[in-house]
Amino acid sequence: MAGEVIQTMKIILAGHGMVGHKFLEELHQLQPGADVTVLCEEPRPAYDRVHLSEFFSGKSAEDLSLVQPGFFEESGFKLRLNSRVVGINRFDKTVTTQDGEVLPYDKLVMATGSSPFVPGVKGNDREFCYVYRTIEDLEAMTAGGKVSRSGVVVGGGLLGLECAKALRDMGLDTHVVEFAPRLMTVQVDDEGGRMLRTKIEALGVNVHTSRNTTEITDGMTARHRMVFADGTHLETDMIVFSAGIRARDELARQNAFAVGPRGGFVIDDQCRTSDDNIYAIGECASWRDQLFGLVAPGYDMARIVARQLAGQSDAAFGGADMSTKLKLMGVDVASIGDAQGRTVGCRSYRYTDEIKQIYKKIVVSEDGKRLLGAVLVGNADEYGTLLQMALNSITLPADPEFLILPSSDGKAKPGLGPDALPDAAQICSCNNVSKGQICAAVGDGATTIAQMKSCTKAGATCGGCVPLVTQIMKAEMAKRGMAVNNHLCEHFPYSRQEIYHLVRVGQIKSFSELLAKHGKGLGCDICKPVAASVLASCWNDFVLQGELASLQDSNDYFLGNIQKDGTYSVVPRMPGGEVTPDGLIAVGQVAKKYGLYTKVTGGARVDMFGARLEQLPLIWEELIAAGFESGHAYGKSLRTVKSCVGSTWCRYGVDDSVGLAVELENRYKGLRAPHKIKFGVSGCTRECAEAQGKDVGVIATERGWNLYVCGNGGMKPRHAELIASDLTKPQLIAMIDRFLMFYVKTADRLQRTSTWRDNMEGGLEYLKDVIINDSLGLGAELEAQMQHVVDTYQCEWKTAVTNPEVRKRFRTFVNSDKADQRIVFVQERGQIRPAREDEIAVTVDDKATA
Repeated sequence: MAGEVIQTMKIILAGHGMVGHKFLEELHQLQPGADVTVLCEEPRPAYDRVHLSEFFSGKSAEDLSLVQPGFFEESGFKLRLNSRVVGINRFDKTVTTQDGEVLPYDKLVMATGSSPFVPGVKGNDREFCYVYRTIEDLEAMTAGGKVSRSGVVVGGGLLGLECAKALRDMGLDTHVVEFAPRLMTVQVDDEGGRMLRTKIEALGVNVHTSRNTTEITDGMTARHRMVFADGTHLETDMIVFSAGIRARDELARQNAFAVGPRGGFVIDDQCRTSDDNIYAIGECASWRDQLFGLVAPGYDMARIVARQLAGQSDAAFGGADMSTKLKLMGVDVASIGDAQGRTVGCRSYRYTDEIKQIYKKIVVSEDGKRLLGAVLVGNADEYGTLLQMALNSITLPADPEFLILPSSDGKAKPGLGPDALPDAAQICSCNNVSKGQICAAVGDGATTIAQMKSCTKAGATCGGCVPLVTQIMKAEMAKRGMAVNNHLCEHFPYSRQEIYHLVRVGQIKSFSELLAKHGKGLGCDICKPVAASVLASCWNDFVLQGELASLQDSNDYFLGNIQKDGTYSVVPRMPGGEVTPDGLIAVGQVAKKYGLYTKVTGGARVDMFGARLEQLPLIWEELIAAGFESGHAYGKSLRTVKSCVGSTWCRYGVDDSVGLAVELENRYKGLRAPHKIKFGVSGCTRECAEAQGKDVGVIATERGWNLYVCGNGGMKPRHAELIASDLTKPQLIAMIDRFLMFYVKTADRLQRTSTWRDNMEGGLEYLKDVIINDSLGLGAELEAQMQHVVDTYQCEWKTAVTNPEVRKRFRTFVNSDKADQRIVFVQERGQIRPAREDEIAVTVDDKATA
C-alpha cells in the first residue's frame, strides 16, 4: 500500500547538495519510479563539498560530481538547475521558484543547506573579498589569486584552514585571522590548539588569534588593510571569509515555521518540520536545538526521510556522532566524542611531544572503564581504535594511557583487531555502514576498496574510515580463505615486493618499461616514487638521469630537503661523525660565504640551512673540492652512522666504534630503500651512540660485536632487537648486507624497518632464520646484490654539478640565473636564517624598512 501511495505522490526536493542527493539515492533504492522534482539553486548538480579544496589541485567540477552518469534518466527524477525556491504556500501546498514558476507538492523536503557567515564589518563587500562555499566561489578565488601576492582567511575552523591551504598552494603569502584564542575551537582543546597552531605556522601559514576585525579599508602596500580592535592591522591583497555557516532558513522564517535557537527548521525524530508535509534535512535542520555541520548526520536524516516516504514509519533520527578525522595541510587532526572533557566526573590522560609536535588526549569515565572522547593532533593513527571503543562502549584496558603513548619496547599497543568489533559496529558514519555489512559484501565478491565503495558506500564520502574498512575487508577475506589484495595502486596490480621482484628478475631499467610490461595508464604519485626507489636499489643509476628524474619527489629532484621558506638544506656526509679540522674550516667558510644557518644534527654532522636553489651547485662544488660528499639527507636511503669515540679515546671503550662506523657508512652510503635508514655504533655497553634506537645498531663487547635491528627514534619510537652476538667484523658486515637487502626486497612502500618487523609473520625468530641461518638460501644472493650497490656508488652531487643539463634544474627562474630577492634574512643566536613573514611585515613602516 505504501508503495502505491508514493507512486502517486508528488515530492519536491528543494536543494541538491550532498545531503539532497543522498536522499534521492536512498529513495530510488526504496521506491523506484517515485515522482520527484529537484530544484537546484546552483548551475550544476550535486558535487562533493568535503573534498572541495581538491579543485585547487586540478580536479574539475565533473571530477567532484556525486551524480553517477545516467542517474536521473534511470530514476525518472526531474532535475531543474538554477532554480531556487523563493516561496512556500503551506495551505495550497505549492512552491515558487525564482523564475516565478509555481509547482505543487504532496511532500516537500528542504535541503537548502547553509550559507557562509560573513562578519558585519565595514568593507566586507570590497572587490577581492570572497567566501569559500561553491565551485563558483573557488573559480573567483583562483582568478583573484593570479593577481595577488597575499591572502587572508577570516576564520580558523576546519573550512578556514582548508581555505588557507588553497591560498598557500596558489603561492600567496597566507594568513589566518581567528576571533577565538585558538584554532578549531569545536574540535580541539587549548593544548591541542597550541600544537595545531605550531604545526600550521611551520608550514608557512601565519596565524593571528584573538583578533576582532573592525574595518577593512584601502591598504598602503596591498589592496586591503584589516583593522583590528586592538589597534593593530594587517595588509593583504585578497580576503576569504570562512568564519562559520548559518542555516539557510529564510523560508522557515517567512512562513511561520518553528526555528531553532541557533537557526534552522526545527525537526522531530522523523525529520518533520512544524508542518507534517514538509521535512528538513542537513545543515538547514535543527534537531533538539542542535545544528549539524558535518555530512554524516545529514546523510542519516536523508535516509530517515526516504524511509518515512516509503512507508517505514518506525524510521527515526537519533542524533549523530560528531567525531572527525581530518588532514589539514598534511597535519593529522582528530576529535572524538567529549573531546573537551565536559562530562561530570570524567578524567583525562595526555601525551605531548613538542619535538615531533604531537599532542594526544583521551577522556575516560569516572570509573576508568569507558572512553568518552579524544583529541589527536600531529598523528592520528589511533583514531580508528579509539572511535570504535567510544561508539561501542568497549571496556578500556587496565592502563588506558598506553592507548596513546608511543611504544618503546617493540610491543604492540592495546587496541582492537577486526574480531573485537561487533557486527553492528558502525564503521562508516557518513553512509551508515556496519562491520557486518562489510563482511557480507566480501562474501558477495567485494575484495577491493573500489568494489567496497561501490556496493556499500563505505569510505566513499570523506574517506576517513578507509583504513579500518580495509582492515576488516582483508581480515574477512583471510577468514574465507581468499587471496588478500596488496596492490600498489590502480596502475600496478602488484605489491611493492612484487614490483621489486619484477624489476630485478626482468632486468627492467626504466619506469616506462615497467609500465609497459606490468602496468597500465600513466602512473601516479604513489607508483612513481616507488619505482624510482626500486630501480635505484637494484641498479644504482644516477637518480636524475633521463627519465628517472621525473619519478623523484621534490627533495630527491633537487638533491636537498626543501624547507618551509622555500630554501634548501645542505648536509655533507661526515662518516661516523668524524671530520678533520680542515673539513670543519671548509664547512664554516662555505656557511659564512653563503650566509647559511648551521646546526649539528642528531646524527653527528653539520646541517646548513637557507641555501637558495641557484646556490646549491656552487655550494656543493666548494664542499666537494674540500673532500665532502652528498649526505643523502634528502633521500630514502642511509642517512648517518652515529658513533661514540670508542676505544681510541674513551677509557670504557672495548673496540674502535669510530673506525667501524666510518667503514659502515662508507659501505652503505647511497643505498636506496623503502624508507630512510640510520645506524649507531657504540664502543661499549654504556651505549653512548644510542645504537638500540636505530634501524641497525652495533655494540662492542669483550667477545666481538652485537648486532641489533629494527629500532627507530621516529614517530613511534621502538627498541631495536638483538639478532646476533659476538660477531667478527666480516661476519657483522655479511649479516648487515643480508638484513638491509632483505628489507629492501620485501618491505612495503614507506615502511620503516620497525614497522616491517612488527608486520613480519614469524617475528624475530623468522628474521633470524633468514639472516643468520640462511633458511631461504638467499644469503649469497643478498650479499652480492649489496656488493653491486657498493661497487656502483657515486656521489650524486658530484655527478650533478659536472653535468650541464642537470645544473639547469637549479635555477629559481626558468629563464634567468637571477636569485629570488624576496628572501629576507634575520639574526638568531649569532647566525642568520631566512625570516618568517611575521618578522618581515607587521606594520607599513616595518615593511618599507624590510
